Amino acid sequence: MFGFIKKSLQKTTDAIKTVIPKKKPFITKDELEDVLLEADVEYDLVEIIMREIYQEKVTREILRSKLLATLSYADYKEPEFTPPFVELIVGVNGAGKTTTIAKLAARYKNEGKSVILGAADTFRAAAIEQLTLWAKKLDVPIVSSKQGHDPSAVAYDTIASAKAKDIDHVIIDTAGRLHTQTNLANELKKIVRICSKAHSGSPHRTLLVLDGTQGNSAIAQAKAFHEMIGIDGIIITKLDGTAKGGSVFSIAYALELPILFVGTGERPENLTPFDKYEFVDGILDAIFEEDKKNEA
Repeated sequence: MFGFIKKSLQKTTDAIKTVIPKKKPFITKDELEDVLLEADVEYDLVEIIMREIYQEKVTREILRSKLLATLSYADYKEPEFTPPFVELIVGVNGAGKTTTIAKLAARYKNEGKSVILGAADTFRAAAIEQLTLWAKKLDVPIVSSKQGHDPSAVAYDTIASAKAKDIDHVIIDTAGRLHTQTNLANELKKIVRICSKAHSGSPHRTLLVLDGTQGNSAIAQAKAFHEMIGIDGIIITKLDGTAKGGSVFSIAYALELPILFVGTGERPENLTPFDKYEFVDGILDAIFEEDKKNEA
């Protein structure tokens, strides 16, 4: 039984149905190209997939293997670490970064872990206020300061507090926009350095939050963040609100980074671990007649 990921693909599968109104046992290569483009798979990747398919009749099994191959980097191995586990959350304003942090915190709490938040996006007062509200709602501690203060100091104090109180998880918010990209890069690099001084080996994981409604335009910003400080994994938000679900293939393929979670709604529990098999099968179910074979 499919869960949140398939449900979150509803708008994408509705778009696919404008190309393939009725499910079929196979589709032509021309139809496949139209389907992939309609779902917002990047054109260059569409060309690669088309070149690697030699059959004129494209079956579910053939397409499934090609789509899974584009997500071959979606596997993730947890880093070794000494507690607390420190995560740095980056992304542009409006991507859903603060809400995603709240969802991560809720997830850890549900696993019986303790969490502390660091409001190191001191560029925007609204970011500090929003994260503080979430901390109160989730009943987790938060370290914050006033707008304009040094974000690295907030990161340091958050980690120091976690160590003093034996807290399991540290989640640090960061600014999504400064006056120039150079300023943002310098600030993020400084936060990384200070985290390492506060707790050796941290941040243990740097996650990039991408807005799923932006589709393939998110790739350029993802590359920029990756070049700045290095990204360990991606969280895609608002997947349930877009017909551009195919961009997930492009993002994973272009960046060669694992997609760890997808946002599938507004509630704190609506952060779903990314399952590439469920994602691909959710797309295929909109195209092909039901496959009786077990493909798991």
